[in-house]
Amino acid sequence: MPSGTRGTGDGSAEEEALEFVYSLRRLAAMADCVVADADTAVKMTEDALAYLPDEKLDGDMAPLQLGELDLTTDEFILDEVDIHIQANLEDDLVKEALRTGVDLRHYSKQVETELQRIEQASIKDYIKESQNIALLHNQITACDSILERMEGMLSGFQSDLSSISSEIQTLQQQSVSMNVRLKNRQAVRSHLSQLVDELVVPAAMISTVLDSPVTDQEFLEQLHELNNKINFTKELSFRETLACNDIQDIVDRLKIKAVSKIREFILQKIYSFRKPMTNYQIPQNTLLKYRFFYQFLLANERTVAKEIRDEYVDTMSKIYYSYFKSYSGRLLKVQYEEVADKDDLMGVEDTAKKDILNYFFSKPSLKSRNTIFTLGQRGALLSPAELEGPILIPHTAQRGDSRYPYESLFRSQHYALLDNGCREFLFISDFFMVTGNSGLDLFNSIMGKTLSMLLKSTSSYVADSFDSIAVFLCIHVLLRYRNITAKRGLPALDRYWEAVLELLWPRFELILEMNIHSIRNTDPQKLGVLDTRPHYITRRYAEFSSAIVSINQTFPNERTHTLLAQLQVEVENFVLKMAAEFPSRRDQLIFLINNYDMMLSVLMERAADDSKEVEGFQQLLLARTQEFIEELLSPPFGGMISFVKEAEVLMERGQLERLKNEEARINQLVRGFSSSWKHSVEAMSQEVMRSFTNFKNGTSIIQGALTQLIQYYHGFHKVLNQPAFRSLGARSELINLHHLMVEVKKHKPNF
Repeated sequence: MPSGTRGTGDGSAEEEALEFVYSLRRLAAMADCVVADADTAVKMTEDALAYLPDEKLDGDMAPLQLGELDLTTDEFILDEVDIHIQANLEDDLVKEALRTGVDLRHYSKQVETELQRIEQASIKDYIKESQNIALLHNQITACDSILERMEGMLSGFQSDLSSISSEIQTLQQQSVSMNVRLKNRQAVRSHLSQLVDELVVPAAMISTVLDSPVTDQEFLEQLHELNNKINFTKELSFRETLACNDIQDIVDRLKIKAVSKIREFILQKIYSFRKPMTNYQIPQNTLLKYRFFYQFLLANERTVAKEIRDEYVDTMSKIYYSYFKSYSGRLLKVQYEEVADKDDLMGVEDTAKKDILNYFFSKPSLKSRNTIFTLGQRGALLSPAELEGPILIPHTAQRGDSRYPYESLFRSQHYALLDNGCREFLFISDFFMVTGNSGLDLFNSIMGKTLSMLLKSTSSYVADSFDSIAVFLCIHVLLRYRNITAKRGLPALDRYWEAVLELLWPRFELILEMNIHSIRNTDPQKLGVLDTRPHYITRRYAEFSSAIVSINQTFPNERTHTLLAQLQVEVENFVLKMAAEFPSRRDQLIFLINNYDMMLSVLMERAADDSKEVEGFQQLLLARTQEFIEELLSPPFGGMISFVKEAEVLMERGQLERLKNEEARINQLVRGFSSSWKHSVEAMSQEVMRSFTNFKNGTSIIQGALTQLIQYYHGFHKVLNQPAFRSLGARSELINLHHLMVEVKKHKPNF
């Protein structure tokens, strides 16, 4: 290769040359082995032939078979030779030479000659490249020296790193030790600094507690610090720490001064409640801002805390009692002067004589007697806006000469109780730090006297009340107020609500039972002139029942439903007894329909369409209406109706032939209907309009009667179209059914 490129490729060229020489030498050695093995084989063959008889050496001698030789003798032990022969025969070059049939001696000499030539060429090439080989040797020597120096340096680095690692471990141990000492010193310092800070009473604290008003924010902050120091000195005294003796006297004096100032401040606020016309909620809000004062007293001076608590309970108890007693008394002055009494029952006779006497000898009534059984606008009391609306102001109502039913006064009174009671319970829970039964006991000690007074007032009214709607409204007012307090999570008034409800429910049930008995014991013959129009007792029942049902929908009560069902049964019996007083069945049906329709109309205004009361009267009204329609059609069209019913029965039995002899009767019916049906329909319409007070109901009855008439006439047509009557001449006089329907529609009234 050129000398310019030997610098980078001398190593690889030398390796290739050496590898080539090694290959040639290996090949020559193999060839020598093969030749030697061949010579040995030839010699052994010649020796073997020497032992054969002469006759075996003739020209026509058979070929020598190796199996004929005795090779087991000592002279013919060829194991080692076989091993060399087999090893050399496996070589690729030998296989190629044997395959091509080359003379091994000649091939061996040729290979040896080639090896000598290559060796000479290689020697010449080495001599030619001697300078490069020398240069390469120098470079390798230089590299060895450099690598030796680098090995020395790396060994030095390794020893240095070993020493550094040991130094790092030493430093780490020292660092851990220093960190432990630091933490210990910091812990000791924090405890000591806290101890020193707590043991020191600053001059600012002393001056603030002694001189500043309790309403200052700075006083409140220093009071917190003083409370902490008091607690800390107590803790140190338990540990018998001598250092706390140095500040114990100062802390005690500051505590006494703070307790004195706080006691005076809170008592002044409590005494301010007693001033007339004072809104006690304002000082209460002020006390809430300084609720820590009572906490300080409770922790450090329980006798003073109890004194303040007792004073507050006594003061507020008197204030609430005085306020509600005065307010309840003034509310009663704006109640209706005339109230319901034992004669204001549903079944009691409503005579004109009594009204005349009341007109001449009593004060003008501020309410109508009918409102005892009518809800009217009284139900608006239960609406959310009215239920939580402003309370009544008695003197304002007196100036305006306004009067209210009892339930309005009851609502106003108990909403004031709800408002004040909830606020008071929240205040005492926050300021006096009481919860659970302790809070309820404290609340009852404040409001107990007031609640007893209100319960007694309600009991006195309930004992003499016969206004069941008023009592029922009061019940539902309390039920809603109880829900409000439950949503607010304030159980303070729960016992009172239950106590009042235990008064109102029995009275309401008693009044309802009295009304039931009054209707049951009513004598129809003593109720004056008979009239087919709705009776005033049924109207009372309808108004009353619809009122109770509509109120009871929000908080259903099964006992109320049971009593209403009993009342409904008695009213139905009363209506039947009254109807029996009429001589004719038609008048009886008119009376029943008018009363059922009126009761149903009133109930449907307030009660749900699927209520038991509505469904019951709907069924009764439908049954009596169908009966009245039959009764109404009977006089003008009774002959035709009876004939159609009789013929339909015979048709079902297949015995229609029995009516063949009724030709005269049929002719009379056909001609009679054709000549008089218009007049009869007109007369029916007028009679219905005169008999029923509800024109809508009268219209539906007329429509039902005309529909029934068309059905009967259609049945009449169907009978006369049977084969048995086709030969009758009267069939030609039958009115066309479609024409009849058109004419009937003209007589249908519209309202």
